[in-house]
Amino acid sequence: MMQLPDTTRPLKIGTRGSMLALAQARETRDRLAAAHGLPSEAFEIVVIKTTGDRITDRPLKDIGGKGLFTREIEDALLAGQIDIAVHSMKDMPTIQPDGLVIDCFLPREDVRDAFVSPIAASIADLPAGAVVGSSSLRRRAQLAHRRPDLHLVEFRGNVQTRLKKLDDGVAAATFLAMAGLSRLGMLHVARDAIDPAQMLPAIAQGAIGVERRKDDVSAAGLLSAIHHVETGQRIAAERAFLTRLDGSCQTPIAGLAGINGNKLLLRGEILRPDGSAAISGYREGEISDGPAMGADLAEDLLDQAGPGFFEPS
Repeated sequence: MMQLPDTTRPLKIGTRGSMLALAQARETRDRLAAAHGLPSEAFEIVVIKTTGDRITDRPLKDIGGKGLFTREIEDALLAGQIDIAVHSMKDMPTIQPDGLVIDCFLPREDVRDAFVSPIAASIADLPAGAVVGSSSLRRRAQLAHRRPDLHLVEFRGNVQTRLKKLDDGVAAATFLAMAGLSRLGMLHVARDAIDPAQMLPAIAQGAIGVERRKDDVSAAGLLSAIHHVETGQRIAAERAFLTRLDGSCQTPIAGLAGINGNKLLLRGEILRPDGSAAISGYREGEISDGPAMGADLAEDLLDQAGPGFFEPS
């Protein structure tokens, strides 16, 4: 039976502590409050510091990958210290801990990458040899494939940290997600919103997922009221593609699903880490077949790539 939270026993929403993570947690809270006619005080946002937030001077692939942004939050959820957890889905590993499930997605934001630079209006305008910073192996590989004349460097940190690095001259350009800039009210920062046809985004980019304990019937009832079905269908196809590829921070993978009428359209791309090769593909079919299409597309790209494709040169 669903129990509504109140000001004496608020629903605890777990999140990372960055400005963007807090904005996503507040959006979740506000949607829940509106859906159930509750005051915002019936919800408590609980900030949990993750390993990925604490260690910012090393590449993610060297310290454990995507799970560094979720492990402590999921531990708190399993321990009952929080009731639900709010995540950027592009940060989520494909395998979840036993006892947890993500079956609630908020409406997806802009999926595009934002090009950010104090000296150039677009990737094409960057001079040869310009330094471009990014923590994303996918973005670095895509850029190296399209502009091998650029110098690519590791560039970690939250949105504000990366913008400061640009101001300090550490790099001439970087990339952020349009979705994140939108949620922070900072769309003016983007010099160019990159068409997915030019640069396919990360799997699940722009999507917020809400995680709960599998056996928490009350949380399931609360969250079902704010679940966006189409976003869930698109993410299911994309994450099936990623799962078959065993995607991690060491594998440059991009993919995007869209829905047109009763059809699901899925594009995917894999790249060598140095950008020296890229293989892409496309599937179209029934929406209900999205996960199967994702796995099939991944299998096809792996067959084309052959063994050792993701190994550094």
